[in-house]
Amino acid sequence: MNQFGHVIKEIFRNLYKNPGTSLSAILSMTLLFLLFDLFWIAADTSDKFYENYLSDLQMEVFISEEYPDSALTILKNEMKNIEGISSFVFISKEIARSKLADLVGVDLLVGYDSLNPLPESFVLTFHNDVLNSADLADIENQIVAQKSVSHVYYSKNWLAKAESTKNIITDVGLLLGILIFFTVLVSSANNMRLTAKTRAVGFYQMRLLGAGKLLLAMPFIIEGILLGALSAGIGWGMIFYWKDKIQFSNFEIMFPTLEELGLYCLAAGLLGLISGYVGIRRLLRL
Repeated sequence: MNQFGHVIKEIFRNLYKNPGTSLSAILSMTLLFLLFDLFWIAADTSDKFYENYLSDLQMEVFISEEYPDSALTILKNEMKNIEGISSFVFISKEIARSKLADLVGVDLLVGYDSLNPLPESFVLTFHNDVLNSADLADIENQIVAQKSVSHVYYSKNWLAKAESTKNIITDVGLLLGILIFFTVLVSSANNMRLTAKTRAVGFYQMRLLGAGKLLLAMPFIIEGILLGALSAGIGWGMIFYWKDKIQFSNFEIMFPTLEELGLYCLAAGLLGLISGYVGIRRLLRL
């Protein structure tokens, strides 16, 4: 029998003689991968919701009353030179009055046409790459430095809290990924070690007959790759089976692309390779 045939035969022998061990490995890894998959979906969904909400973020720049209209031209030119601002719209006293009436449902300034106390302002929108606390604070400082500006308003506190929450989610995902990595590695390696112990005598005989270490280890390494990739695939199969049955009207659930899933299963297979080698390493010293 050639070496390739021997490897294939040993893989099926391991699965056939130790079905409980193989099934236990698949179930435990599938459960762990599924936990990470669900967190992955939740993190991507929250990121998309955050980006959509952030894209509507605006900054309002209020103009001081004591400055003449000529100062508006100077301010416009200054804002054109500030990097990150995509557009700005002038809000006159009349427009501000109309917006206030739309907001409360009644014109509160009837009879005060010549004494409109509402300030003039500019409403700014930004490019996506500056929609963060640091860049917006820098833009705010540049605008406030203009003498014609009384103050600037945008959702600064909300943005800081949203960024903090996003960082926490990222840190939790990293920690969860590390824990799952080592749990899968230890669990799968122990399963491989138990399987290898049942064949210790056969290992010793093969070594006496001149079989190389790579030939003896290859069935377990390939089995580890198959179990890892299969467990990852089963987890995503369960998710995609149920995804059309669960829908939310307020937001869209985000799923990884096929390319990302392929890389994920490949990484799971690589993890299985490592666990297979760790599980068989002790017997290779015979």
